[in-house]
Amino acid sequence: MLKLQDFLSQNPFRKSLDISWKEGIAASVMQSLVDDYSIPFALFLGASPVQIGLLVAIPSLVSSFIQLWTSKAVDLLGSRLRFLVSNTAGQAFCLLPIVFLPILTGTWRIGAFIVFVTSFRIFGSLISTAWGSLTSDYLSAEERGRYFGWRSGVVGIAGILGTVLGGVLLFSYQENLQAVGFMILVAIAALARFLSSRLMAQMQDLPTVKKPDDHFSFFMFLRRFRESNFVKFVFYVASIMFATNIAAPFFSVYMLRDLHFNYLLFMIIRFASVGAGLVSFPIWGRHADAVGNAKILKLTSFLIPAIPLLWMISPVPAYLVCVEIFSGFVWGGFNLCVLNFIYDAVSSGKRIRCLSYFSFINGIALFLGALIGGFLVEHSLPFHGSAILTVFLISGALRFLSHFILSRKFREVRLATQKISSLELFFSVTGIRQQLGGRNKS
Repeated sequence: MLKLQDFLSQNPFRKSLDISWKEGIAASVMQSLVDDYSIPFALFLGASPVQIGLLVAIPSLVSSFIQLWTSKAVDLLGSRLRFLVSNTAGQAFCLLPIVFLPILTGTWRIGAFIVFVTSFRIFGSLISTAWGSLTSDYLSAEERGRYFGWRSGVVGIAGILGTVLGGVLLFSYQENLQAVGFMILVAIAALARFLSSRLMAQMQDLPTVKKPDDHFSFFMFLRRFRESNFVKFVFYVASIMFATNIAAPFFSVYMLRDLHFNYLLFMIIRFASVGAGLVSFPIWGRHADAVGNAKILKLTSFLIPAIPLLWMISPVPAYLVCVEIFSGFVWGGFNLCVLNFIYDAVSSGKRIRCLSYFSFINGIALFLGALIGGFLVEHSLPFHGSAILTVFLISGALRFLSHFILSRKFREVRLATQKISSLELFFSVTGIRQQLGGRNKS
């Protein structure tokens, strides 16, 4: 893996970028513990499939509406960095009440858990918007793919450690001690977030340079769908997220409830996805710098629909590990290039507002997907004994539909990119046949 100095030696904000990846390590540990084990936590509390859907849907809906005021909140504070530090601390405080839920009794705990997770997600969505705006200003367009790919790889190692730590912890505290395992897990997540907040405070703040046309309402944003490349891109991503979230909350339920996997096996399968993403980030970042982000988005969104369909073939753990390796690799490219595309397509003054609108629309898509998924799990006919497999089939079909209808609607915004076919790009990314640096092809 490249070292930071290998490609940022001349960057004037290298110190802040150096702090950013260290902060990202602590944040990644926190995020992996919460993301990977919030649904197992809810199942431990006795949540039903519908409640699992609500656990994912409600935070997405509420945090998406909060996004509409992000730009105004940053303006009121007068500092993106101050906004980030206060929200990261707030996110850590949201985790503290969850620590005590396992030792309490009553069905009300599930509702309380959803409330606390919703608050946690609200802070997280606000953080991601302002963080992306500030950090992208540290970098030139030519540096973003490599830096964010490199950073994602480094913090991905921390995410793997968080996933492993959570799985081993819950496996160690089985039976009557399971409550203790969940309490320790959430406490570690909160401490990691407090640490990341302290590190973030050491980064350099930058003023946002705004122009008169940088202010526009959400409805003005929507009205430009016909002519705006960026708005078309936003709805493309939202459609993929909607189709994905119909199934996404229920992979954990399928493993723990239907297949009766223990937490150690659950962790290994999750580890496969995270580990593959870790390997993929620098590869996708390097290719994105060469061929553009749109090309990679269209390739990965063509592959993403296969993931839930592959889950339907066999419940054998070794097979599912292979599926998750494929999943982590493909989603690594998609997620990395979604953010890089936004940074390239939107000027600095408009970035917070556009990121907010992007997050709002995607939050609505995630909400609807999870809500519909929870309903379908309860009311669909089972496939091979599980209604969740039926939901996987529906999700896969809708992902294909989203790709084929909307992936052609938007285009690359960077002009200096190497022309390469999707098949050649696939061969190059997987290492089958190197294409970068060769002659241009259409």
